[in-house]
Amino acid sequence: QVQLVESGGGLVHPGGSLRLSCAASGSASGIRTMGWYRQAPGKQRELVATISRDGKTNSADSVKGRFTISSDNAANTVYLQMNSLKPEDTAVYYCNANTPSKGHWGQGTQVTVSA
Repeated sequence: QVQLVESGGGLVHPGGSLRLSCAASGSASGIRTMGWYRQAPGKQRELVATISRDGKTNSADSVKGRFTISSDNAANTVYLQMNSLKPEDTAVYYCNANTPSKGHWGQGTQVTVSA
């Protein structure tokens, strides 16, 4: 089993920045990809960005050029640097980690972008 603990959410003004972190523990050596998803009120959960163990990244068009995903494999931690935040980025952000057999989710962290 993999446990994920997210941190770094909060309230920020439009144009501001936040950095999310997600630390994996447990059977973390089996993780193949990690990533971030988000869910806004009344909307479905959507992909934000993912990163594989060998460093390949993928991100949603809506965040390209503003958000950067990175990871520290030795620490089993993934980061999401979010710059130029917009009100439409407001959502609960969930960390995800995939092993060959299962997907694991964190509890979520709230990001609110508001003036």
